[in-house]
Amino acid sequence: MSPLRLAVLEADTPVPRTFARHGGYAGVFSYLFERAVAPEPLSSLLTITAHDVVSGGAEAYPDPDTVDAILISGSKHNAFDNDEWIVRLVDYVRDVVQNQPRIKVIGICFGHQIVGRALGAKVGRSDKGWEISVTETELTEKGKEIFGGKKTLSLQQMHRDQVFTVPDGAELLASTDRCMNQGFLIPHRVITVQGHPEFTAEIMDELLELRHESGLFTDEMFEEARARNGDHHDGVFAAQALLKFLQDR
Repeated sequence: MSPLRLAVLEADTPVPRTFARHGGYAGVFSYLFERAVAPEPLSSLLTITAHDVVSGGAEAYPDPDTVDAILISGSKHNAFDNDEWIVRLVDYVRDVVQNQPRIKVIGICFGHQIVGRALGAKVGRSDKGWEISVTETELTEKGKEIFGGKKTLSLQQMHRDQVFTVPDGAELLASTDRCMNQGFLIPHRVITVQGHPEFTAEIMDELLELRHESGLFTDEMFEEARARNGDHHDGVFAAQALLKFLQDR
């Protein structure tokens, strides 16, 4: 069987040390999936292409005939804004879901919110504040099925926006006290997670440091989040579930 062709729609550029190590988000996700399939080589299962949808214009998007799946990355931007590139991304995702049944869709954090918006869900700024660093989510029955029978899933988080409703035809996968919609599924078509399975402890450390230095995070938020950071999250496990979703036909 030929490797699946995954197009990563890069909705942002990683922070400096992360970019120096991995390049864009296609590189960050490649590193995640490499660990998820080890010791098997990733190239035997997946080929990944990068698409800069922020500054690349309409030409950045892959021809649907050349891909089997798309993954929309996280971003510092707001999925509910109406910047030209964000509206174009929402329209592209909606078209793929509605008119390209062969192509599967994965949404991560901002990408989860973009997919929600494309499918008619309410997306906006939460009044419950930030979720940051490693956070335990409670899985629904469908979530337990997708994530190997686990009752909870711990993922890195970096968001204060969220999807407030579940799109028609989708099934909720997980929740936290601060964020009801931590991911949803349309079987064989769409899967999203609000968390960041691709974030390592090092990536989270860099983000926490930069946002603390900028004043976005208070000393208390920073110290509490840094204490919870580490490699004890389920990012690689979640990536294995995402790969299974891609491979199921």
